[in-house]
Amino acid sequence: MATVVLVVHPRHTHAGEYARKASAWLAERGHTAMMPEEDAATLGLTELGAPPADLAGPVDLVVALGGDGTVLRAVRVVAERGVPVLGVNLGRLGYLAQVEPDELVAALERFLAGDYTIENRMVLEVAILRGHTPGGVILALNDAVVEKPRPGNTVRLAAGIGGRPWAVYAGDGLIVATPTGSTAYSFSCRGPIVSPTMRALLLTPISPHLAFDRSLVVGDDEAVRVEVADDRPAALTVDGRDRGLLRRGDAIVCRPAPQPARFVTFGPPDFWGVLKDKFRIADR
Repeated sequence: MATVVLVVHPRHTHAGEYARKASAWLAERGHTAMMPEEDAATLGLTELGAPPADLAGPVDLVVALGGDGTVLRAVRVVAERGVPVLGVNLGRLGYLAQVEPDELVAALERFLAGDYTIENRMVLEVAILRGHTPGGVILALNDAVVEKPRPGNTVRLAAGIGGRPWAVYAGDGLIVATPTGSTAYSFSCRGPIVSPTMRALLLTPISPHLAFDRSLVVGDDEAVRVEVADDRPAALTVDGRDRGLLRRGDAIVCRPAPQPARFVTFGPPDFWGVLKDKFRIADR
C-alpha cells in the first residue's frame, strides 16, 4: 500500500475539493493520504493533517495541488529523500505541473500501477556564510536571489565563479538560478531560457549599473559565490522565501545539490511545447 502526501495551495478555491477527492479515492483502495498540518487546518481537512515527523517518514509520492509555488513547496518537503512529485496545475502558468485537475485520479491510478517515468531536475544547494561562520544550507529548485531590501538604493555584490573572483555588481541584485528557474525571476530580468534537463547555473544581474549586463551560464562544477561588498545590506530569498538580510562580508555559495528533484511524468517530456503554449508562440 502507498503513502501519498498532498501539498495544497491553501487559498485556491477548488484545492480542498480536489484534495478531498484524491484522499477518498486513495482510502477506498487501502492507501494512506496525509497533508501538512497547516494545509489541513486551513482547508478543514484536519483528519488528514500530519506532523513534520510523519511527513519525513516513508512516502511514495507527493502530489502538489496548486501553481508552481505549491510545487516548489512540495519539493522542499522531500527534496533530500528523492520522493517523486506529481504537479497538478491549479494555477495560471504551471510550468512544473504534469496534469490538469480533471486528470488527477487517472494520474494516481497510473502512478500506482507503475505506468509513469521520472524526470530529474537539478536542485541548487545554497550555503549561507555569515562572515566566516556557516549559516546553514538551503535547497532551491528555482533560484537564490540577493537583492536590495527596499526601493531607492542599490547593493554592491562581489560575484565569484569556480573559486575565482569574477566581478563586483552595483545594481538591484543578482540571481543564481537553475535551468528550471530560468523561466522564473531570471527570465523576467532577460536571462536565457535553458532546458531543464541540463545541469548548469545561471548568474543573472538585476538592473545592473555595469556596462556588462549579460547573464552567465556556468558549468555545474563551477560554484557561484555572491558576497555583500559594502555596508548596504542585501535581502536573501530562496525559491521566493525570505531568508533574512546579508551584511558586509556575508555570502552565499551555490552549487548543484547531490540529490535531484524527481518529477512524475506520463509520456515524453515536452518542455518546449509547454513554453510555446504558455507564450502563444506561433509557428511562423
